[in-house]
Amino acid sequence: MHKVFSTPADPSVAIVDALRPVCKGPVVLLHGTTVGTNTLLQRKGARVALLVTAGFEDAIEIGRQNRPRLYDFFFERSQPLVPQALRFGVGERTAPDGTVLRKPSASELSALARALLHRKPQAIAVCLLFSFANPANERAVAKALRRTGLPLSLSHEILPEFREYERMSTVVVNAYLQPVVERYLQRLESRVAREPGRRGTRVYLMQSSGGITALRSAAREPVRTVLSGPAGGVVGAAAMALRSGVERIITFDMGGTSTDVCLVDGAPQTTNEADVAGLPVRVPMLNIHTVGAGGGSLGRFDAAGALRVGPESAGADPGPICYGRGSQPTVTDANLLLGRLQPDRFLGGEFRLHADRARSTVQRWLKRQGTSLSIDRFAAGMIRVVNATMEKAIRVVSVEKGYDPRDFTLVAFGGAGGLHACELAQSLAIPRVIVPAMPGALSAYGILVSDVVKDFSRTLLWRAEGGLPEPELRSAFASLERDAAAGFRREHWGGRPRFQRSLDVRYRGQGFELSVPYGRSALEDFHSLHQQRYGYSHRGREVEIVTLRLRATMPTARAPYRASGPPVRTAPLRVPVMFEGRRIPTQILDRESLAIGRRYPGPAVITEYSATTAVPPGMHFSLDRARNLVIQVR
Repeated sequence: MHKVFSTPADPSVAIVDALRPVCKGPVVLLHGTTVGTNTLLQRKGARVALLVTAGFEDAIEIGRQNRPRLYDFFFERSQPLVPQALRFGVGERTAPDGTVLRKPSASELSALARALLHRKPQAIAVCLLFSFANPANERAVAKALRRTGLPLSLSHEILPEFREYERMSTVVVNAYLQPVVERYLQRLESRVAREPGRRGTRVYLMQSSGGITALRSAAREPVRTVLSGPAGGVVGAAAMALRSGVERIITFDMGGTSTDVCLVDGAPQTTNEADVAGLPVRVPMLNIHTVGAGGGSLGRFDAAGALRVGPESAGADPGPICYGRGSQPTVTDANLLLGRLQPDRFLGGEFRLHADRARSTVQRWLKRQGTSLSIDRFAAGMIRVVNATMEKAIRVVSVEKGYDPRDFTLVAFGGAGGLHACELAQSLAIPRVIVPAMPGALSAYGILVSDVVKDFSRTLLWRAEGGLPEPELRSAFASLERDAAAGFRREHWGGRPRFQRSLDVRYRGQGFELSVPYGRSALEDFHSLHQQRYGYSHRGREVEIVTLRLRATMPTARAPYRASGPPVRTAPLRVPVMFEGRRIPTQILDRESLAIGRRYPGPAVITEYSATTAVPPGMHFSLDRARNLVIQVR
């Protein structure tokens, strides 16, 4: 394990810097990236042209009537990624059953291509009405536009499902990201290949769904990588918790700018109803909820004088005050001022935090704000505020989905996860916290143990009167399985893929579906899941099968697990650390010095190369045989 500071201007620089001291020669590089996410958040993607069925040019802007905040009169929706001047109508029509009612003429397509090039787009998205039922017209449009040489995103390839607005939004996001992500991946591949002895290195990308894919596939469909990094953390947390005999977990990944949480009940579950940066993205993703709360989140006072933390972040540049360049208080600075971070034990002592600078700068900042708060009260207040934000996020993935957090274990990782996990678990009555081995690199470990995954779907809208239409379903799944096998062959993957089949099901007349595994008990499973999620079910009501889903998995070779980081051994000491509003003498322990199986009392601060863990008074902790730190909250 080796960590380096980020290089936001070009993340590939940091990757190459990290590889040099770790290994020589060609490697297989499994990569999780936030390039797609950041491009969406910062609105720095490509100039996209959108081609739709004539008359539907403004559907991307009209969207749905539902609002995330119903009674907020001043709520402003996210602006569409395609301006009106770059939306083009195509004279074509396909019926809901797939019948082609009108084909686009060759002359019209030629004129459309000329008009489109006149507007100088960098990528093209095509989303025609009911193309999921019959893509013939969409393919004809694509054939006419390939001569432009611009990247094409076709809705029947990206998302062959119903709901025009969500399908349109997803294919537009893919086109918006495609040139940016493709350039980045080409730069990464060439930069790694230019390193002495690295020729022959292969690069694979982590997808939002929790599986890896070939670099070329990721460049073609970057929309599938927008939660790439967080997905690796969920897979890694589930794998490490299983080593400790725990299957029901809530993952808590707190990094520098955000916190990602996910509930895992036996195995990570995907969702097809995610919104990213206010935009619907309907490709399979692990059911991760993200909030703008991290170690770099900035503290401020609002117009009413209330303390706020995040979502604005100091980022990697300038970073927290204690890193030496920042000027506004962050959560990292607050933890340092409270004594929970030790200045000389950060990154195993490789980087010393500037405690004196943090105290003096925060003192001057508080004076400018006109507040009478002491430094300790302000720092403790920042921790309480950011914890409240993260507690709400955990409730979203647990309580709001019908799960009781008291039945789960909180698995904390990321550079800052261990500093906040115990207090969060205490407030949610979660009985146990696990801080895995190598918590600051768990996302990378998750990517390392991930399989190759391809997801396929098809909208059907079939009624299930008296039971499942088994012959029709078997035939439809067989078609998807053939597509999956062909996809693996194109990328030269050997072996036999495993298939996981599921159905999106709803009561006839409902507007939304629930996903259940395909099998004889699928309908009964749907009734039970509906009861859990919404508190009621209608077993006598007609059921409708909306969409088939197939997950094809190709197992990868598993490297033997061995926790290995720079050896860091320091003598234990006691220092005053702020817990529960007062400074308490607290033991500072190096994780490497803990004896397996021995029970230690809190309060304690446990330091290691990639993270720090704070254990409040009244709790106990031990290191189990998997070398995971297990903290008993109650």
